[in-house]
Amino acid sequence: MTLSPVAAATADDVLRTTLLWSLAGALAVALLALVLLLLRRQRRARLRRVRATDNHDDPFRTGGLPVLAARGRRRPRLSRLRVRPRTAAVAAVLLLVTAGTALWWGGDTDTGTPAVPAAAVACPDARLRVAAAPEIAPVVQEAARTLDPDGGECGPVVVTAEEPAVTAETTQRPDVWIPSSSAWLRIAAADGAAYTAEGDPLAHSPIVLAGPEKAAEDYARDGKTSWAAVADGAVQQRITISAPDPLRTTVGLLSVHAIYTAMNRTTPDTGIAKLRALTLRSRLADAAADPAALLQRASTGTDVGVFPVIEQQLQAYQDGEHTIPLVGAVPSDGLVEADYPYAISPAVTDRDLAARLRQAISAEALTAAGFRAQAQTGILPLPDRPDDMLTEAVHWSQYRTMDFQVLVLVDASGSMNEPVTDKAGRKTTKAALLRETGLNASRLFGTDTSVGMWLFSTPSPTSPAHVETVGLGPLTERVGNRTRRELLAAGISGYRAAENAGTPLYRTVLDASAAMRAQAKPETSTLVVVLTDGKDAGSRFAMSGQAFRKQLETTRDPQRPVPIIAVGYGADADMAALTAMAKATGGTALSANDPADVASAIAKAFLAAHAPS
Repeated sequence: MTLSPVAAATADDVLRTTLLWSLAGALAVALLALVLLLLRRQRRARLRRVRATDNHDDPFRTGGLPVLAARGRRRPRLSRLRVRPRTAAVAAVLLLVTAGTALWWGGDTDTGTPAVPAAAVACPDARLRVAAAPEIAPVVQEAARTLDPDGGECGPVVVTAEEPAVTAETTQRPDVWIPSSSAWLRIAAADGAAYTAEGDPLAHSPIVLAGPEKAAEDYARDGKTSWAAVADGAVQQRITISAPDPLRTTVGLLSVHAIYTAMNRTTPDTGIAKLRALTLRSRLADAAADPAALLQRASTGTDVGVFPVIEQQLQAYQDGEHTIPLVGAVPSDGLVEADYPYAISPAVTDRDLAARLRQAISAEALTAAGFRAQAQTGILPLPDRPDDMLTEAVHWSQYRTMDFQVLVLVDASGSMNEPVTDKAGRKTTKAALLRETGLNASRLFGTDTSVGMWLFSTPSPTSPAHVETVGLGPLTERVGNRTRRELLAAGISGYRAAENAGTPLYRTVLDASAAMRAQAKPETSTLVVVLTDGKDAGSRFAMSGQAFRKQLETTRDPQRPVPIIAVGYGADADMAALTAMAKATGGTALSANDPADVASAIAKAFLAAHAPS
């Protein structure tokens, strides 16, 4: 296994650093050239003033508007232009400020530390090089000073504050690594960097959800909350939430693991659980937020909303000066914590010094810095396979926000009144099963979804193939005194199948595909969901499977795809036909005897649409 997702996340930093140093070099060369130019100008005679009538290059003599040089008249050469000493000095200062600003920007805007730590250059003779997570690095640095006979900053131990994601990808491995989670040791080991954790972790600090006191009322009670409550608050737009990138930060990595675990506890269907997790992802105000930067902004009075952060960092904020007080709440349905293992590289040469450093990092100093000495109970275990966490992290980090348009086709023919037995052994009818299934599925649609519903059947020889019960439009849009989501739920709850009605399945699918193809637009996933128990028969619209497939193929437009999600109820459903239409359009077909099946199918379709490109 490789860490290509993490490598991809840090490649931009390396490229940016290289470009900025190149820019600084170019600016320095330009500054030197300017100084030489100034010396040259000083040796030249002053250029004669341009005559008053010769105003072709003087905008102030033409009412502020520059005019073109007269034809045939030579413009002054650059080498003959006068450069005043004051102008040169100002230009030189501007160049230096620009270069300095560029270097500062390159080293200060990221959540991690500069790619080349200053300590690595200042202390080339250090015997032990340590990389520590930024929040614990000050405690480790203080301990390292006690091992220096001179008490200076450049003793036998050099400590660099560095985000674990950066350390995991560096080619120059530190002798001792203190990441903010043991998960990084497993990730690095899978990529060939073996570190051995010595003893128990140095400290612990749970991940909490921080937010202003007023916002906390919407998702927390008595210092406790849940990821499910936060997701509901974000979907209902009661709270604004941001989160760090899980491929770059420990807070992000652990939070995403907790969110997926929490959503798995809400349903036995993994597809629906993933959809619920990514529904929260789609509601983030900032999906690559830096918790430290958010805390800094909050201290100035800026409302930053809700965000996950290490408890120790929140405690440091609360102990400092700030305008907006923040409160932290522990998610009970997905409790994770940062732990700080003391890990040693197999290549370390001075193990005695490494042991003395660990001993010098006192529990008292860590507690004073806001860390916990012991792990909390109920902490989620980390997966044994690091790629399990990375898969979740990649899906989350590379999630593509996309709107959906869904037209639901519901079979209302007489056969839907036939009895069936679901997976739990419960006796019911196909129509009742569809009502329950449809209601479950309707809850999966996010606020970025436009939805419509047709019923198809022919209760009389002259009946149309289908009837629109809910017109296509945004779920949140009000139609009369109700939202379209409420209309959809009411339509499904009030659904009844007509006795002895035919099933114009093929005609309805062709009409629905054409209607949705006309609605297709970029960055929007357009779907047709078919819920049926039988096959095309019993109506004046009946056609052969071959004729249907030919029309479906000839009308298909690759530039405006409309995948069909086809769900068949019971043993009489024509699964061969449903599978063929789904395959031809890039959709999914499945047999449904359980209310969760159709919701799972829609969840899989949504996940496929949002998958990393």
